[in-house]
Amino acid sequence: MNSPERVQTALRRGQPDRVPIIEFVIDPNVARAAAPGSIDASDCKDRLGMDSVGCGASFVRLTDNADGTYTDEWGVTYRENLEVVAHPVRGPIETMADLRRYTPPDPDAPHRLGGLEDIVTRYRGKRAIIFHHRAAFMWAAYLNGLENLLVNFLVEPAFSEALLDMVLEANIAVARRAVRAGAEIIALGDDYAHNNGPMMSPAAFDHFVLPRLTRMVEAIHEEGGLVIKHTDGNIYTLLKSIASSGADAINPIEPVAGMDLATVKRLVGDRMALVGNVDCGHLLSHGTPEQVGQTVRQCIRDAAPGGGYLLSSSNSIHSSVAPQNLVAMVRAGLEYGRYPIS
Repeated sequence: MNSPERVQTALRRGQPDRVPIIEFVIDPNVARAAAPGSIDASDCKDRLGMDSVGCGASFVRLTDNADGTYTDEWGVTYRENLEVVAHPVRGPIETMADLRRYTPPDPDAPHRLGGLEDIVTRYRGKRAIIFHHRAAFMWAAYLNGLENLLVNFLVEPAFSEALLDMVLEANIAVARRAVRAGAEIIALGDDYAHNNGPMMSPAAFDHFVLPRLTRMVEAIHEEGGLVIKHTDGNIYTLLKSIASSGADAINPIEPVAGMDLATVKRLVGDRMALVGNVDCGHLLSHGTPEQVGQTVRQCIRDAAPGGGYLLSSSNSIHSSVAPQNLVAMVRAGLEYGRYPIS
């Protein structure tokens, strides 16, 4: 099998020739150190022998503000940090009147797909191509403020639903463009939980979030793409609802949030592939390559038998990850992930 075949087989819960190894985000400095000479994260993944490359939607910064923040095309203000993804500070929508005046970023803007065209040219047929995007929840939270949106689920439900629908419509258009441009998989990065549990009740999730996630999944499937649903945190009480959306896989199954890979396999492995579970907090940042190898072997034992498992970190390869541990994770996956799993 080549990498696209391997990844797609696993995402369809089949058994490929070996466990695929994928990552969505690799910090540029870690990428250069892990694969000397690499020009970007996709080149790093290719040189290391990983099975996917990719990029995300581009929403450019429009203004640099006097307080050191910047504002992007969504009108969301961010404060930069050491990571690839900046943290939102405030959004432009507080009321229904704000929402009625608001226009989301144009899904058809020439730059919206980021570097996807170049990645497709470089890697089509060689590596699986993943496009990172979102459905409705996190952009709505950025626009309204996370705490505000969660409160508004209870006190202003009509406003919340209108905001979510506006975001979803724009994001579906981007996702459709991405698949038509050559992305084989869309990774949806809306987070629903923290380490102790979901940010909202299961009832609120099923009412506000799940129908819109399902609509996004259906749109991507209509275009011929597959879906990896990413959400950090402890999602046990949401897991079966997420599986009912039709998403092809769940990621990242965070061990620090109490998510056990074998348990998740038992609960939803008949409906979703599993992606992740190698701790990127302590282990990949401060552990030894030997410890990384042991963890990779355990992940493969827990989730790979029968197929439907893709090896990945428990969130991303962020700036604190030790480059030698990224290399160790990939090497261990290549060594121990061959089927049949012993």
